[in-house]
Amino acid sequence: MRSRTPKMLHKLCGREMVSLVADAAMQSGLSPIVAVLPPVSEAYTQALGDSVSHVVQNEPLGTGHAALQARDSLKSVDTILILNGDVPLIRPETIQALVTKHTDTKSTLTLLTSTKTLPDGLGRIVRSEDGTVKAIVEERVADRVALDISEINSGIYCCRAEWLWASLPKLEKSSTGEIFLTDLVALAVDEKLPVRSMQVEDGSEVLGINTRIELARAEGLLRHRIREKWMLNGVSMPHPESVYIDSNAQIGIDTIIQPNTHIRGATSIGEGCEIGPNSIVSNSSIGQGCKITSSVIEQATLEDAVIVGPFSHMRPGAHLESGVHIGNYGEVKNSRIGRGTKSGHFSYIGDADIGANVNIGAGAITCNYDGDNKNRTIIEDGVFIGSDSMLVAPLHIGANARTGVGSIVTKDVPAGASAIGAPARIITNGQKQPQKKVD
Repeated sequence: MRSRTPKMLHKLCGREMVSLVADAAMQSGLSPIVAVLPPVSEAYTQALGDSVSHVVQNEPLGTGHAALQARDSLKSVDTILILNGDVPLIRPETIQALVTKHTDTKSTLTLLTSTKTLPDGLGRIVRSEDGTVKAIVEERVADRVALDISEINSGIYCCRAEWLWASLPKLEKSSTGEIFLTDLVALAVDEKLPVRSMQVEDGSEVLGINTRIELARAEGLLRHRIREKWMLNGVSMPHPESVYIDSNAQIGIDTIIQPNTHIRGATSIGEGCEIGPNSIVSNSSIGQGCKITSSVIEQATLEDAVIVGPFSHMRPGAHLESGVHIGNYGEVKNSRIGRGTKSGHFSYIGDADIGANVNIGAGAITCNYDGDNKNRTIIEDGVFIGSDSMLVAPLHIGANARTGVGSIVTKDVPAGASAIGAPARIITNGQKQPQKKVD
């Protein structure tokens, strides 16, 4: 991979490939699940979560040695399924089918193979005249006859547990000092034990990842699966090839995802929304009936019937209640905006609590940072903020108050009062309040 990141922690559609494999195992109904990890494994355990236990392989002595490390954790298990963390596109249904065939045929060892996967670099399945599996020949030692075989070994095995734990210590080390699972096949054949195989229907399921080219290919295949799943579940995509949806995203029916839109992370989108074109929504919660046009939404919450954009940015901590409208070139950060509030053009709202039905004029900003601290602005219901108003926090503007065009508001405004000028004078019931000196 030519990377400082371990191969199995590279991501496909927002998820580490090893976590995709673990998910497939969990969704297939298998339990318990044990991951065999390298000594420095904190990043792996974070990716896998609490549902997967783990053991450590202190030295990289091959796949057979790795599997042996799980023996003490799986003493009570009759059947073992072995998956590779760098084969991330395997489906739960395929795992279930392999285990079912293994148990139904009372096999000692059952392999998942493929004739629909590019064989480059993969072991070939050698069969006897009667069609039974005879051996696996690795490509690096294969002769021309073996290289012409199109059936490859996926590296996914189902084994009778008692035989597996007894057999792994019998395997001989290779010239590199490693012990390989592939040698189990020859051992079972020598012992005249039943070895079965099942061919996968979709060759992409057993695509292994060893280069960034293969990583990109696998990501494209997984994105295609994700788009098809959501379209079959009632989501429209006029140009699906330009839509990017991560594995953890959730989307409601009758939502339209327009071209060049990215739905990232654990984003949830309700029913009847229109997202895009040219939008990015990351780790956010979007209610029903929302419209987001050419905008960026990250770690934000939009309740129902919210409109954002074009060209706006909802930053972490933004919470827009139902019916809020953020128009062109608006930015909201760490703020809650009340129901029905509108901010049409060129505004910045940071570290603020804004009530319902507030009108925020073009060019209005909350001046939340004083050079040392982020200060909060509170605007109550029904306030009218004039264009180009600068609201210097900390600041509290009471219900139904107003600020004039271009006002610089440096002190609290009572309910129903007006703040006009730079710096603003406070007018209450038609009477000006004395202007206090502001340092």
